[in-house]
Amino acid sequence: MNHFPFMKYKWLYFGFSTLIVIPGIISLIMFGLRLSIDFTGGTLLEIQTKSPAQPAQIIELAKAQQIEIFSVQPSPDNIYLLRSKSITQEQSNLLKTELGKNYGEVVEKRFETVGPTIGAELTQKSFLAVIVASVFIIIYLAWSFKSVPAPYTSWKFGASAVLALLHDVIVVVGIFSLFGHFFKVEIDALFITALLTIIGFSVHDTIVVFDRVRENLPKMPKHTFEEIVDFSITETLNRSLNTSMTVVLTLTSLLLFGGETIRWFVVALLIGIVSGTYSSIFNASPILVLWENKHR
Repeated sequence: MNHFPFMKYKWLYFGFSTLIVIPGIISLIMFGLRLSIDFTGGTLLEIQTKSPAQPAQIIELAKAQQIEIFSVQPSPDNIYLLRSKSITQEQSNLLKTELGKNYGEVVEKRFETVGPTIGAELTQKSFLAVIVASVFIIIYLAWSFKSVPAPYTSWKFGASAVLALLHDVIVVVGIFSLFGHFFKVEIDALFITALLTIIGFSVHDTIVVFDRVRENLPKMPKHTFEEIVDFSITETLNRSLNTSMTVVLTLTSLLLFGGETIRWFVVALLIGIVSGTYSSIFNASPILVLWENKHR
């Protein structure tokens, strides 16, 4: 049977993954994540002025109104995104009036306020969602692969898939830590949605490979487990790549034409889909091979 010896280079795959993950982990330790008001609580005010303004001047005018602004992010067309402690609509109106005296007509494009209690609760639930999803994936895959012949164990298939998807989560979170430090990109509720979507996609891709391994085990009794995995990856590689490419093309279109609101959500999905495709083939399968061979 013709197949490419994927598992022969498993340590090379692990080394490449390590090189990708380490910068993100270092960034997380040093800089953490730049959290939006969804998590920290506060007010997000987006305005458009008639004439250009300097962020420092906006902060000074707000300070005169007893409004503490954390950051001002300018955009084209004299649009400014103000992130501050929680303020009321009345305080926002007063600030716009003062800005209008200096920079002409001020148009409010967005006003969002999130309390600190809700922000803390969302943070806890986000972590819980990822943990619960991982646990249920292990349980589901262990049940789905219960027909795996002895001496192989079904729960190792599930655990290997979860380790691979955790790699994808770390890659995305680490890269966004770098984005937050260098490009001031904030993590919001949409980012958590992207992470959970990435988890689902990564597991789906891994299941395609693992299911073929399960089917080939009784068909290839004279072959080593490593050879069976190599053959299974060879059989499913085109399907995995084609599926991922269609998703990547769709997301690229959204990135180009979808607008500012969902830009970083789409970027997170793109990074996660590419990482998920890689890890399902070059991380999940080698982890399973090492684990099963260790107990032979």
